[in-house]
Amino acid sequence: MESAKTSISAGIVLMAVGLLFLLDRLGVMDSGVYVPALMFAAVGAVFLAVFFRRRDYWWAAIPGSVFLGLAAVITASQVAPGSAGGAYLFLFMAAGFTGVYLRQTANWWALIPAGVMFTLAVIVALPALQGMAVAGVLFLGLAATFGVLSAVPVRTSGHTGTMKWPLVPAGVLGVLGLIFSLQATALLVPLEFAVPTVMILAGIGLLVYAHRIRGHGPRTH
Repeated sequence: MESAKTSISAGIVLMAVGLLFLLDRLGVMDSGVYVPALMFAAVGAVFLAVFFRRRDYWWAAIPGSVFLGLAAVITASQVAPGSAGGAYLFLFMAAGFTGVYLRQTANWWALIPAGVMFTLAVIVALPALQGMAVAGVLFLGLAATFGVLSAVPVRTSGHTGTMKWPLVPAGVLGVLGLIFSLQATALLVPLEFAVPTVMILAGIGLLVYAHRIRGHGPRTH
């Protein structure tokens, strides 16, 4: 069975390469520019095959998504040149880390890089964003990531519940994102006053959280 799967994969790759060379010979397209993309896609497909083979191979989704993302970036740069094509790499990586979590929900940590990669994909895909607007989207995206993490069921100490600690960074990052977003539209006080204020509020939030932990002990539900 394993040898049959390997033969099928190798056959598909050989057919694709042969088709590219045939189109090149016929003058339909310059196949040389797509060979690197095809090679990256083939390597990525191998890692995905490993990922789907067994649950213990969840790690294979990460390199697989990277190689497939590189293939997508190369292809996009040839079809529609532009800086926005780089967003495909971050999108594929976000999908890879999401797959790590979906394969084994104990890997809740994978949602953090997944959210970061998705946020970067949005930033790269919108070249019109500049300066404070980029910072606003970045911090709001990170805040949303930790917000989602706080709602994800996690199994610890024999029971399943949600984690509360992500709400702290979610709140801090959300406020910073809002400040940068408003600053980008010149609707807020100067940033040199806003940042210290947020730091003070964040410190108060951490102290409150620490007080709850000492008084009630760490809980996940």
